[in-house]
Amino acid sequence: MGKTDIRVGFGYDSHEFKAGVPLRIGGMTLNHPEGLAGHSDGDVLLHAITDALLGAVAAGDIGSFFPPGDPRWKDADSAIFLNLALEELQHAGYGVVNVDTTLILAAPKISPIAGEMCSRVADLLGIGIEQVSIKAKTPEGLNLDHAAQCHAVVLVERVQEPEELKSMEAVIESQRQLEDVVDDLLSSVHGVPKKRVVSPVYDTEDIT
Repeated sequence: MGKTDIRVGFGYDSHEFKAGVPLRIGGMTLNHPEGLAGHSDGDVLLHAITDALLGAVAAGDIGSFFPPGDPRWKDADSAIFLNLALEELQHAGYGVVNVDTTLILAAPKISPIAGEMCSRVADLLGIGIEQVSIKAKTPEGLNLDHAAQCHAVVLVERVQEPEELKSMEAVIESQRQLEDVVDDLLSSVHGVPKKRVVSPVYDTEDIT
């Protein structure tokens, strides 16, 4: 079987809050007394989206590419991880249709900045803001007030006409047009008959 035109990816991440570090969510620095503990910048939203993108094309997970013990990724901007996931997606021949996410945290309030955060994530993904949804819930009854979690779902679709294919089709079409022009010139100037199209001996509809 060939590639499926539509695929879905799911991602999840969680980090505990920690004093003394900036709070990074959705590629933004938020005003809050505590940040999220993590080997990188702890951005649960970008981490969940990264895993969802990788999962959509069965390319592994964020830890496969960026092991938490690797000092190169200490305090790294999570946009780096997202960019790699996008490259894997494009390499597989897919593009993002839409992203739907849910943040689960007691504070800070996300709703007042959800629009700005959607815009930032859309820019990082190279898609329209109308293709990004960011919602927030509180962890009622879960005893998880000192942690932030995120669930992300992405829908991706196969790119129908890759640049390589389109360029090859253009070459073929240009060649056909050139042959037609040459035939017309030969016919009008030298009286050379146009190339005769040879019809098949058998009607293909009769072949079973």
